[in-house]
Amino acid sequence: MEETGTVRHVRALFISDVHLGMQAIQVEELLKFLAVHDADTIYIVGDLIDGWRLQKEWNWPPEYDALANALFAKARAGARIVYLAGNHDEFLRDYLGTYFGGVEIVDRMIHITADGKRYLVIHGDQFDVVVANAKWLAHIGDWAYNFALTINAPINWVRRRMGLRYWSLSAWAKQKVKSAVSVMGRFEEALSLEARNSKVEGVICGHIHQAAMHHKFGIHYINSGDWVESCTAVVEEHDGAFELIRWKDVSAPPRRRRGLGRLRAN
Repeated sequence: MEETGTVRHVRALFISDVHLGMQAIQVEELLKFLAVHDADTIYIVGDLIDGWRLQKEWNWPPEYDALANALFAKARAGARIVYLAGNHDEFLRDYLGTYFGGVEIVDRMIHITADGKRYLVIHGDQFDVVVANAKWLAHIGDWAYNFALTINAPINWVRRRMGLRYWSLSAWAKQKVKSAVSVMGRFEEALSLEARNSKVEGVICGHIHQAAMHHKFGIHYINSGDWVESCTAVVEEHDGAFELIRWKDVSAPPRRRRGLGRLRAN
């Protein structure tokens, strides 16, 4: 879909890890994405709000209100909105099963596709050994991630002056550090095992800020990525097929595009 302003309607939309409260996030890009995407059901797969950051430093600019208003407007227009609490917005787990402004708050959900397949939808932090067993270490990791994002700004200012594309220090570190790659692999395997134990065909999650769609562990594993850097989302078409959208690639001017911005799988 070219960015022409035409609204695309899908059966289900999955977004995760927006992290409202963190300084370097892509709220404006998400607003552009939502302006041209409608869905029967919108799943917010955790960490829309970054309670960890907001506790340390309150940061709530006008575009955050614009995002909340956009989501509530979709709910008023008839979209079902399901909010799955994550670890950064874990305070919402005190309100599981309740509704706020038409938004349903849950811990996990079974999504049934148009062709009758069952998918477990869950943020995924419950299967992150660091978050589950060493929360203090997770907070250190959160600080390191925010530091990397801060360093990204001057690095990419220089790169833009040189005519180079955006480059992410944090994403580079995740790919280069073998232990981080190993942790991500174990995370995917653990979520796939939980899906198998839940007697479903697949799992849709977030948490690790690594968009993906594969069948490596005999289960359809889908991660919707994040809106801190990568600006990714997952949609289910009306025929039950899933598509991973890399919004920065889709919305970029044609001369800057490098290949397709989507990965489609059944």
